[in-house]
Amino acid sequence: MRREQGFRLTERRVGVGENVDCTVLTDAEYHSVRIFSHQRLRPAFHEIPHQVSDQKLIGRGCKVEMCEEVHGCRRYRRCPVRASRIKIAIRVGRSARDAPASAMPFSAVYPDLLANPTPLMRRFMGLLDEKVSLETLARKSQLETRRNFGKTMRLFAPLYVSNECVNNCSYCGFSRDAAILRTTLTVDQVVTEAKHLHAQGFRNILLVAGEHPKFVSEGYLQKCLDALIPLFPTLALEVGPMEDDQYTELVDHGAEGLIVYQETYHRDTYETLHTAGPKKKFDWRLECPERAYAGGFRRIGIGALFGLADWKHEALSLAAHLEYLYRNCWKAQFSVAFPRMRPYAGNYQYEPDPTRYLPDAALLRLVTAFRIIFPQVAIVLSTREPAPLRDAMASLGITHMSAGARTEPGGYTGAGSDDLHLTVKGRRVEISEKSGLEKATEQFQIHDTRSPAEIAEMLRVQNIDPVWKDFDQALVQA
Repeated sequence: MRREQGFRLTERRVGVGENVDCTVLTDAEYHSVRIFSHQRLRPAFHEIPHQVSDQKLIGRGCKVEMCEEVHGCRRYRRCPVRASRIKIAIRVGRSARDAPASAMPFSAVYPDLLANPTPLMRRFMGLLDEKVSLETLARKSQLETRRNFGKTMRLFAPLYVSNECVNNCSYCGFSRDAAILRTTLTVDQVVTEAKHLHAQGFRNILLVAGEHPKFVSEGYLQKCLDALIPLFPTLALEVGPMEDDQYTELVDHGAEGLIVYQETYHRDTYETLHTAGPKKKFDWRLECPERAYAGGFRRIGIGALFGLADWKHEALSLAAHLEYLYRNCWKAQFSVAFPRMRPYAGNYQYEPDPTRYLPDAALLRLVTAFRIIFPQVAIVLSTREPAPLRDAMASLGITHMSAGARTEPGGYTGAGSDDLHLTVKGRRVEISEKSGLEKATEQFQIHDTRSPAEIAEMLRVQNIDPVWKDFDQALVQA
């Protein structure tokens, strides 16, 4: 036992499912417990405030339902003794002050990292200086890529399962208020799309969905994963941010990778562009990779959508985020991507802002700088980019490419076109007239329209081996 500010506090290790004696006298006091993650065994401090009725604690004997790390979690748990709710929250202060710096969530250290860059970040900034020869960077990047990845290129394809979304994002074709044709594929239709990709050679697919709890409901993704795991040894997700226990469930159903792009690391710009929906929460999204790691994902991808804010700010922030993840989530493999704005539904006449646009030469500098500073990070170049640029950059730092991609549900086989509709204020609205030729609206226009076979042949011409499969579940089940 110890006393602090006249209050009686207890500090001890707590395991999953273990009851904690939370004896507190008034609502001004907090019981402090050091909680060790069941996934990573990294210490963290949480403050657990308890509701008080008539000056008596009604949260006595609170049960820790899931051990957690300090990554900004703000979730609610029910006390098994009473029906009152208790809130698990981070409070930097009385007992959290002794927590190690590495336990702080990225959202807490990010502003300070920008103000006081680490030595690695300063090296990275130096490589972005145009005084550094791009040719020199390209040679070093190519050397590091071959040293760590050989002459190989992992190929994957996105599989969009739904374009329903509750978020309003002014740059996205799936934005809630966009008057687009929407659909959510059934599990059988997802399998139909997946078999098409399987026949083309893919063994690595990325399931993509808008964020809508009504349509992409509880259990839907799990069922999709269960149906696809016999066909694809590598399954990744690009979906709305979740809690770490939800991620654990998805991992248990076969997902091994999670992609989450911050979109923009510039907070003011982020808040301006995201006007409605859960995606408005900047920090919640920023901490998503940490929750994914706690949930058990072994591959985690981050990135920014270049064209929304100053590209050098985005690049430095992305480097800071990646360095943080390597330090604190070191058991996972990481990838980065630098997607650039493309025309999308409602803005097919999109013209890049010259003050924010990432030019081709700057994109190459960015790829080579990340390869030199982070030699083992996977770098993704998607079909957003034109074919000539992808061909030129294939040997200069890129390790992963999408091929033959479609960005709408049912884009490969037409599955789901019989259930097209509009969504107005969260409610389904039927289309009054149909010609039979309609299809779901795409998220954005792709640029490189070549088939997977053509992409593979391009790589072979450059003496790069296309890799369709680099993992098997049997490796972790043995």
